[in-house]
Order: sequence, then C-alpha cells, then structure tokens
Amino acid sequence: MLQRILTITLIVFLPLTVIGNFLHFPEVLLFVLACVTIIPLAGIMGRATESIAIHSGPRIGGLLNATFGNAVELIIAFLALRQGLTQVVQASLTGAVIGNLLLVAGLSFLVGGIKYPIQKFNAAIARTNSSMMLLGVVIALIIPAIFSLQNPQIANKLSIGVAAVSLALYLLGLYFALFTHKHVFHFTEDMEEESAEWSLGKASGILAASTVAVGYVSEILVHTIETVSHTLGWSEVFIGVIIVAIIGNAAEHSSAILMAWKNRMDVSLEIAVGSSLQIAMFVAPVLVFAGWLIAKPLPLVFSWPELAAMTLSVLLTAFLANDGESNWLEGVMALGAYLIIGIGFYFL
Repeated sequence: MLQRILTITLIVFLPLTVIGNFLHFPEVLLFVLACVTIIPLAGIMGRATESIAIHSGPRIGGLLNATFGNAVELIIAFLALRQGLTQVVQASLTGAVIGNLLLVAGLSFLVGGIKYPIQKFNAAIARTNSSMMLLGVVIALIIPAIFSLQNPQIANKLSIGVAAVSLALYLLGLYFALFTHKHVFHFTEDMEEESAEWSLGKASGILAASTVAVGYVSEILVHTIETVSHTLGWSEVFIGVIIVAIIGNAAEHSSAILMAWKNRMDVSLEIAVGSSLQIAMFVAPVLVFAGWLIAKPLPLVFSWPELAAMTLSVLLTAFLANDGESNWLEGVMALGAYLIIGIGFYFL
C-alpha cells in the first residue's frame, strides 16, 4: 500500500516539478513540489539498493546499504555546499541526526507500543551504536567547536583531521559488525528469508535513474531555499534542521515505523540509529572532503544550539534503548523532546 502511494506521488509530482522548473513557477511552489517529489524518489532508491544488497549477499549487501543509506541527504547537502549554503548543510546534518534519533525512533516506539505493550530488541547492538554515536557526535563534533573558540583560523584544518578519524572509525565499525563480530549483531526476532523485489540489472538501472532524478530535483530545491527563507520568514537553519532533514529521510522513516508495527524493533532501530550514525561519521566527513576539493570548505564547527540538540538527542536515545526494551511512553518522551527542539530552532 505504501509503495503504491509513493509510486502515484512520483508519477504526479515529478512531471509537475520538471514543468514548473521550465515554466519558472514561483519559487515557493517549486520548493513544495521538489520536497514532495524527493520523498518517493528516496523510497525508490532505497528499494533498489535493498534489491542489489540481497543479490550481493549479506556482507556486500551490508556495505551497500551502509553506503547508499543516506544518498539523498548526501546529494542535497553537496548541492547546497556547492552553492555556498554552508549553514543549510550544517543544519541539515543536525536535523538528520536528531530527526532519526528522536522523531523516527520516537514514532517507532509509540506505534509499536500501541500494538505491543513491551517490545524487545538486541541491547548489545543498541549499546554499540550508542557508543559510536557518543564518539561521532559528542566528541567529533564538539571538539572542533571548542578548539575553534581559541583559534578560529584552525577550523578548516581541524575539521579535515576530525573527518578523517571519524570516517576511519566508521569503516572499522562496519568491519566489526559485518566480519569479525557479526555473530554479536543478530536480531532478537525470527527473520524470514528475503527475496529481491527486482533483478540485479533492473535494480541497478532504477538506482542509477533515480539518483539522477534526485540530483535534478535537489538542484531545484537548493536554489529555492533562500527565496523560501525570505518569503516565509523561516531561517535557513530551521529549513535545514526540520524541512530538508525530514523530506530527505521520509521514505526511510516510514520503513522504520512499519517495522515497529510488525514487532521488528531491531530493524526499526537499525534504520533510525544506524542512519544517524552514518550521517555523523560518514556523510559529514565525506562532505568535508568534498568541500575541500571544490574550494567550498565545510568546517565541522556547529552552533551551540545545534551541538546541544544533537548531544541531548544522543544521550536520551542511549538511555531509552539501553535496556533492550521499548514502550509507547518512551516514544512519547522522544517525540516531546523533538518538538521542544523544533520549537527552539523555529524561534532561533
């Protein structure tokens, strides 16, 4: 049902977005069309990647899912960076982290908890991911901000060094989970054997085509951000933290919630927490190196409200997931925290 809705949405809105771009629709309208169009495109990219991963086997498949899991966010952020919208890029990274940890995990806990009083998941995986998140966010993103206060001129060089370490640690974490300690990373629920939705050739073609389409639509989205900011009175930080972060992850969000409804909380949390981990330790470092290559530096020096929001999100999620169990009240707490942070960024 969900896939049918996404397909219909894509069939309707992708042509509208293309036509609107050529006919120079008002930029606020183009922004809305682009946001809606990216959601089903992200869903199709995810389905194609999943099919390729199943054909490739568990190890290569795990690497593919880890690499392409946040491809939409990476594309949008790179295009914004190329346009010089550094603040939007930093805000979108912040929004992706707190959105996955609080909004997605919170909705998953709430929706699953409505159907099942107590849901269990692998506590070892949750603790490992929490430790990596503490390293990737609380340490790797706060340290550049603190040291840059003493000497702002070192921000870019310091960011490159921190990005290199974070990326190396992320890759080592993947090696740990997929090779040396894969026996630890088992799911608590029985997993039925998956079959690929599409053949390898078809999935590869769809992934390539949808990636190109995402790039085109994201270009439209990025070019309209400044106009939307002035017209609606929204700050670029709010647009990045809330709007861009949600639309880039919407399809993935729905998958996590659906898994929670099916009582597959391991999969749901892997989507939510794993995606945040990938944003902090893979996407952000890649963008730092990309900015250096195109002479558009992206310092990992986030504002203190952004750092506080990400740090508190990591700590709250780690606390809620530490016992390997969840319920609907924990979901409400996470959602409440997200709403409070969102209100703060709206008035920032």
